[in-house]
Amino acid sequence: MKIDVGFSVLMGFISGVLMCYFFGKKTILKKHFKILKKARDKAKNIISIAEIDGESIKNKKIIYAKKKVLELKLKYDRNILSREREITNIENQTKKKNKRLYREIDIYFKKNNRLETQIYEYEKKYKIFNKKQKEFENLYKKQIKILEKISNYSSEEAKNELINSLKEDAKIKAQSYIKNIIEESQLNAKTEAKKIIINTIQRLSTEQSVENSISIFNIESDDIKGRIIGKEGRNIRTLEKATGVEIIVDDTPKSVLLSCFNPIRREIARLSLHKLVIDGRINPAKIEEIVAKTEKQIEEEIIEIGKKSIIDLDIHGIHPELIKIIGKMRYRSSYGQNLLQHSREVANISSILASELGLNAKLAKRAGLLHDIGKIPENESELSHAILGMQWAEKYGENIDVCNAIGSHHNEIEMKVLISPIVQISDSISGSRPGARKNSFESYSKRLKNLENIALSFNGVNKAFAIQAGRELRVLVESKKINDEKIFQLSYDITEKIKNEMTYPGQIKVTVIRETRAVQIAR
Repeated sequence: MKIDVGFSVLMGFISGVLMCYFFGKKTILKKHFKILKKARDKAKNIISIAEIDGESIKNKKIIYAKKKVLELKLKYDRNILSREREITNIENQTKKKNKRLYREIDIYFKKNNRLETQIYEYEKKYKIFNKKQKEFENLYKKQIKILEKISNYSSEEAKNELINSLKEDAKIKAQSYIKNIIEESQLNAKTEAKKIIINTIQRLSTEQSVENSISIFNIESDDIKGRIIGKEGRNIRTLEKATGVEIIVDDTPKSVLLSCFNPIRREIARLSLHKLVIDGRINPAKIEEIVAKTEKQIEEEIIEIGKKSIIDLDIHGIHPELIKIIGKMRYRSSYGQNLLQHSREVANISSILASELGLNAKLAKRAGLLHDIGKIPENESELSHAILGMQWAEKYGENIDVCNAIGSHHNEIEMKVLISPIVQISDSISGSRPGARKNSFESYSKRLKNLENIALSFNGVNKAFAIQAGRELRVLVESKKINDEKIFQLSYDITEKIKNEMTYPGQIKVTVIRETRAVQIAR
C-alpha cells in the first residue's frame, strides 16, 4: 500500500515537471520569435540605408570620374594645340629653308652655266693657241735650217759653241757673285748677332739689387739694447760666437748693426735676434737654442729656394746637392749683384739666345743656371770658381756639354760646344746691365753726392738733398742770408752749374726752399 502511494507521488511529480518544461519552452520560443523578428526588421533597415548610401557614393564617384575625364580631355586638347603650333612653326621654318635652298640652287646653276660658257671659250682659245704653236714650231725649224746653211754649222755644233762661251762667262760672274755674297753675309751675320742679343735683352725685365755686408736690425726702444748686451756682455758674446757675426750696438737710435761678409750667417743672426726680442728671454742658453733652430730653418729655406728656382725655370733632374747650392746662391753676391738672381737671368738669356740660333735651349738654360755654382764653396779652394763649378757638375752627373760651358765661361779651358760661348755672352750681358753690379751703384752714389756738393758750394745754402734717384735736388737756405727775391736767382745759378759740370740722364729739378720760423719759449 505504501508502495502504490509513493509511485503515484513520483508519477505526479514527473508529470508536473514535464508540464512545466513544455509550458516554459513555449514561452521561450515566443520570446525568440519576437527577437528574430526585430533583428530581421533591423537588418532590412540597415540594408535599405546601405543601398541609399551606396547609390550616393556611386553617384559621387561617377561625378568625380566625369570631372577627371574632362580635366584630362582639356589637358590633352592643350597639348594637341601646342604640338600643332610647334608643327606649324616647323613647317614654316622648313618652307623658308626650302625657299632659301631653291634660291641657292638657282644661283649655283646660273654660276655653273657661266662656268660652262667660260670653259667653252677657254677650250676654243686653247685650240687656237695649239694651232699657233705648231705654226711657230714649223717656222722655227725653217729658220734653223736657213741659219745652218748660212753659218756652215749644224744646230748641235752651234749649241756646244754657245755653251762653252757661256760657261766661261758664267764662271767669272759666279766668282764675283760668290765674293759679294760672302762679304754681304759677314756684314749680315754681325747685324743679325746684334739683333739677337738686343731682342734677348729686351725680352728680359729683371730688377737689380746691390747686396752689402751690413744688415740693420730695428728695435722698438733703446732699452732692448741693454738686454741684447747682457750682464758684462755675456749675451752679445754668445750671440757673436754662435752666429759668427759681429754685432755693433752703438748710439744709433732704435737699431743694431749686424756686420758679416757671409749673408747666410748674417740672416741667421738677424732672425735669431728677432725671435729673442719677441720671446723676451735673452740669456746664453736661450740664444744657443734659438740660433740652432734658426740654422735648421735657414737650411730648409735654402732647399725650398733651390727647388722653386728649378721649377720656375722648368729644369728637371738636378742632383739634390746642386739644388742646395742653388738655394745658397740667394744669400751670396757677386760684385754686389745677388748671385741667384744673376744665375737665373743668365739661364733665361742663354735659353733665348740658343732658341734664336736653333740650338738646345733647355741645355743652355741648365748651364746658365749652374755656371756660378763654384762661388759657393763649402771649404776654401785654390781653384777658380769656374773650374770648381765644373768639377762639382761632373761629380753630380751633369751633361758633358753643361760641364764644359761652366768651366769655360771665363776662358780657363777650351770651349768645345756651342752653348759654351752662349753662356759666356749671357754672363757678360747680365753683369754689365746698368745698376746690376756695385761699380754702377758707386758711380750712381757719386753722382748724388756731387749734386748735393754743387748746391752746398753756394753762399747761404744750409742743407741740400738729392731725392727721387737724383732726378730732384731740394735746397734749404738760411732765411737771414737769402730773401724771397734771391731764391729764384739761386735756383737758376745752381741749375746752370749742374749743366756745366755734370753728365746725367734725363733732367734734374732744382727746388730752393726758404722758410721763416718764430720760436718762443713759455716758462
